[in-house]
Amino acid sequence: MGRYLIEAFDRGERSDRYATERYQGAAGRNWWRGDPTLRLLMRRHLGDGFAWAEPHLDALGELMGGLVAECAEETDRNPPRLEKYDKWGRDISQVVMPPSFHTARQALMGANFTSPSFAAQARANGADPAALGAAWTYLLDQADIGMGCALGTGGDMVVSLAEKHAPEDVRDRVREIFADGYYSGEAAQMFTERSGGSDLAALETEAVPEGDAWLLSGFKWFASNANGSAFVVLARMPEGAVAPFLVLWERRDGSRNGVRIRRLKDKLGTRSVASAEVEFERAEAFLLAGTGSGEGSGLGTMMKLTNASRLGVAMMGLGVARRALVEALCYARSREAFGRPLIEQPLMRRRLGELIVEVEAAQALVFDGHVGPRLRLAPALIKLRTARLGVTAASDAIEVHGGNGYIEQWPVARLLRDAQVNPIWEGGDNILCLDVRRAMLKERAHLPFLDHLRTLATSDLVRGRVDDLTKAIEAWSALEHSVAEERLYPLAQFMADVYAAALLEDQATWGLDDGRKSLVARLYAEAHLADQGPLRGIDRPAEDPFEELVAGAVSL
Repeated sequence: MGRYLIEAFDRGERSDRYATERYQGAAGRNWWRGDPTLRLLMRRHLGDGFAWAEPHLDALGELMGGLVAECAEETDRNPPRLEKYDKWGRDISQVVMPPSFHTARQALMGANFTSPSFAAQARANGADPAALGAAWTYLLDQADIGMGCALGTGGDMVVSLAEKHAPEDVRDRVREIFADGYYSGEAAQMFTERSGGSDLAALETEAVPEGDAWLLSGFKWFASNANGSAFVVLARMPEGAVAPFLVLWERRDGSRNGVRIRRLKDKLGTRSVASAEVEFERAEAFLLAGTGSGEGSGLGTMMKLTNASRLGVAMMGLGVARRALVEALCYARSREAFGRPLIEQPLMRRRLGELIVEVEAAQALVFDGHVGPRLRLAPALIKLRTARLGVTAASDAIEVHGGNGYIEQWPVARLLRDAQVNPIWEGGDNILCLDVRRAMLKERAHLPFLDHLRTLATSDLVRGRVDDLTKAIEAWSALEHSVAEERLYPLAQFMADVYAAALLEDQATWGLDDGRKSLVARLYAEAHLADQGPLRGIDRPAEDPFEELVAGAVSL
């Protein structure tokens, strides 16, 4: 009887229902060719350099969707391990990365859009290296946000700060470490202590001067990329000021520096980046800031570090959301229920259509943060929106997959585990809101932000909401302190809503997609900014833009 049932699934109608070859997800596809929205952005931001860049982007899409995606799954199953001592019992604190990590890293460095040589070629051919670097990280983060972190969070900042503040011999060492680009040296930021990552008043790591160097002593509770080559460490100076310091694995004289790894963290996700508890025992360090309270001071430098990292984490949230969208669409096209594919069923079309719009709004935000004007408010608002979207999109993809999505052999379970760190890294929602307040009160940062929105918005609805946002900020500024703090979250969400809507409307004016982006902009504005009426929009005219949305979002 059992044998008969097994054979029955291999023929006839049941055979079609269980044809596993139909269930290909995102892995194994070319992620450049399959992403019309990315191609639109690159055509816009690369201009005449697009023709030169396209073959490189095509090869990158093949690499990310193929080898890198495959290695990400293997590394998740076989994460880094710590060799604490050598055979003589000496503390070596060596993080051993799995072969799959090294395979992916080698391939990525061979196609590194952030390397100086590639950037020089891009400029020579009329292509913006910043836009290409954003595309590189966007595709990588769809495969593995842990690898994106492991390859060097803040490498560009380490290099620029070392050039400005470090002694000459240390600058030479940093140049050597990052000779192949910001992602080649595996930088790391070590801020978080047992008291938390945001309460600087509770920071315990201390720095004392030693000639033109400093000696650091302290304990970092959660240090990602512990196997990196260059660390930016927050420490307190003798007069009490907090500042960032550069710490390398070896001292100037070539001896082992005072850096010890107590243990690796057993994490929910992002297992491809080694996170650890790290102890500094009079570790040689170099101050990466000037004195005073300006941009070059310790606090000013830390804010630059943090904002750069927030944009990186925002890209990770977008990468997860985009991958979740593609996985959900692939599965919905293949899976049948109630006699037809999931993707043909009205409720599923509604959910997937809404996810397409949300992902493209997040994409507009993140790319504006990377290649648009440097707005002080942007990093916090962009991360606030996109980090959370990564979690909800991954959860949606699991639900689309049903019980299969809850199984680790399917890719969406890892996406959800990985995505959950993004709202935490570089400040949770509350910390981001407090930074928005700081930027408005101390730097009047909302004024250039609102001006930017006015240049982008084209519809009466979004222009009206820019005016409403201006009034909301004025009303908020008049509130009692504790009430104003409590209402920071809805204000910041309002800012992000109008920001994304205005960016989408601007994209619709580019004339690069036969008017589809106008549809996305309208749907987003209606969902986030329009008055839904007493019936919550249930009575609005029937509309089914799903096929147009899908065709411009994913090419399968």
